[in-house]
Amino acid sequence: MKKKYTFFLFFLPSCFLAAVLTMPLLFSGCYTLKQGTTMLGYLGKAVPLEKLEKLKGDESEEAAFARQVADIRHFAMEVLGLKASKNYTRYVELDRDYLAAVVSACAADSFTRHEWKFPIVGSVPYKGFFNIEDAKKEAAKQKSKGLDVWVRSVDAFSTLGWFKDPLYSYMKDYSVYYLAELIIHELFHATVFVKGRVEFNEQLAEFVGTHGARLYIEDRFGIDSPEYQSIGDGENDNRAFRKFLSELGAELESLYSRNDMGKEEKISQKEEIIKTALVRFEAEYESRFQDDRYRGFSKLQINNAYLDLYRLYHEEDNFFADLYEKIPARDNLLKLQTLIQEASGLNKSREAKKDPKKTLEYRINQRFGRM
Repeated sequence: MKKKYTFFLFFLPSCFLAAVLTMPLLFSGCYTLKQGTTMLGYLGKAVPLEKLEKLKGDESEEAAFARQVADIRHFAMEVLGLKASKNYTRYVELDRDYLAAVVSACAADSFTRHEWKFPIVGSVPYKGFFNIEDAKKEAAKQKSKGLDVWVRSVDAFSTLGWFKDPLYSYMKDYSVYYLAELIIHELFHATVFVKGRVEFNEQLAEFVGTHGARLYIEDRFGIDSPEYQSIGDGENDNRAFRKFLSELGAELESLYSRNDMGKEEKISQKEEIIKTALVRFEAEYESRFQDDRYRGFSKLQINNAYLDLYRLYHEEDNFFADLYEKIPARDNLLKLQTLIQEASGLNKSREAKKDPKKTLEYRINQRFGRM
């Protein structure tokens, strides 16, 4: 099973703090220095894809991977219109199947998100570590403050153009759809970035990555291909899982909004609500899902930090999907190109820093008229 489809990596993260992690000489602090040194070490041993093909042979798995990545990059930049860069033109061999461990935290009796502050990128709702033990220490620190904490592994992030983001050896095992989704998602971050608006950045990148990957598969393999058909199977389970989390989140929101209960009582009821929901998830699994990709989720000790992470990456109001449909075009490719083009103008927009969603909506409406 590829990492994208395992429940504990359901969210496709793109750690903006990487822009800080990889600049240890510009900022002081043990955290920055340690993470930056590790990242620079990875970058230092990165091999150009064209050299990889020569080293491993034209018929090797690595060579096929290099050609696939080159084709996805070409589609993303030349067809979708993402910013041209040297990202994903180099390859790093790692002895593990993930890149970093990331800590997220949230209040125990509400969905009040904990944030860490960094230079350049502003406040972000997660903190990444290349050493899992460092992540566990940070998690323990936040737990001692009474927060709900979640630690997850991630397979990619964007350095927002500061460095040439490399590929990692474990990515060879990804399906072509997930590989395309990951690369397009991350290249989008290097194209559009509104400082201090992580939720907007992530949700739009998720939308563009998913739709862009689907268009890539359609263009390269056709809608009747097994590659394209498998997208639908995965999306059905994806939607079912998101619906379950959304329902659980709404039930907890109702609890947290009550004024007749204290913190400890809310926390106690929260635990009962989650426990009951997970029992229901297990009992209804066969009717909700088509395969086993989310099997075992009910065994997790999920909390507010986990659920809030879902809310960070996945919009609940279909804002971007609705905005996308406002764009008149003869095909989906042109619609996505237009959305990317309009979103690119938000980078230096003062209005966008206040409310990027409203600014993007205004731009689309102004260009095409209200529909």
